[in-house]
Amino acid sequence: MLHITPKKILILSVSAGAGHMRAAQAIEAYAAQDNGQGPRAIASHLDVMEFVTPAFRKMYTDFYIKLVNKAPALWGYLYHATNDAPKDSTMQRLRRGVERLNTRALMAKIAAFAPDAIVCTHFLPAELLSRALREHQLACPVWVQVTDFDLHRMWVHDHMQGYFAATDEVAFRMRHEGIAAERIHVTGIPVMPAFAKALDRTQCAQAFGLDPARKTILLMGGGAGLGSLDTIAARLLALAGDFQLIVLAGKNAAALAALQKLAAQYPGRLLAQGFTSEVERLMACADLVITKPGGLTTSECLALGLPMIVNSPIPGQEERNADYLLEQGVALKAFDGVTLEYRVRHLLDHPEQLQSMHEKALALGRPGAAIDVLGQVLGTQA
Repeated sequence: MLHITPKKILILSVSAGAGHMRAAQAIEAYAAQDNGQGPRAIASHLDVMEFVTPAFRKMYTDFYIKLVNKAPALWGYLYHATNDAPKDSTMQRLRRGVERLNTRALMAKIAAFAPDAIVCTHFLPAELLSRALREHQLACPVWVQVTDFDLHRMWVHDHMQGYFAATDEVAFRMRHEGIAAERIHVTGIPVMPAFAKALDRTQCAQAFGLDPARKTILLMGGGAGLGSLDTIAARLLALAGDFQLIVLAGKNAAALAALQKLAAQYPGRLLAQGFTSEVERLMACADLVITKPGGLTTSECLALGLPMIVNSPIPGQEERNADYLLEQGVALKAFDGVTLEYRVRHLLDHPEQLQSMHEKALALGRPGAAIDVLGQVLGTQA
């Protein structure tokens, strides 16, 4: 039997927000799957922030997280200002100058791995490698996976082999920015293999002590703009209707403790969950998800056909993601607790609308996005 050595793919991301990392992990997970002749590819995933100085890391990641949490309006201004600024503007030259710093360790790691191709799931490594390609410091093809239902000009760089877009509209915007049509591939946003599986609702619900026959609402994230998780949960549980609620507190121990205390007041109606690696199984139990409109989370919801209420999107990419989901009829938007209560009441009272949103979400979902990405990168279209 002819032995074919799998290609080596390096996936570069940045730990500024979880979505970029999760897209990279999804591509890596699919690469490791056996295609009948071994793994599709030998893949390695690197966080670029591990190869810069602590000062740069703090500025780049901590500043971003603090800005979107504490001053979202300022972040929205910067998002639009950097998108609209001419390529030769002072702002753009300053940004590029900063991002060129501290790359020797990263370039050494790339050289040691000797990849056949590189995929970037964040714009920073794409910009760094665009410069390396221009200066002939790198020879392998570099691909870019955009991780939102929007395109910011920070994603657009010369010398890229190709781009992966979430939608036809994002692809249209890429062409408008001067990217050649043949380099653009509409794949969707990569999600983990678990979101492509046919999960049994009854089995998943019973494993978590839930009633698979009851309407189930899943509340995800910190509820920014709507109050604390336990406050939101209490408000929802006070609504009329026979439904159960799942709340994901992540690594927030205080929120989890408050939710567990609330669950004791509503036996059989509230499942308080901390950090879990089984989000897809909890989603399989749900009829409706309340979430921030990040590109990855909403792509996971679409893959499973889950209607959404998107809460308080931050100006910038989340706002654009929310616009797309609302336009497609798969989500409603809540900007405060009162609006959230109204939206939930409305959907519980109109199950036909919830069903319509479910069907539209299924039609939009691209659970096999990572396979399509790998097919292009590996040249197999598989």
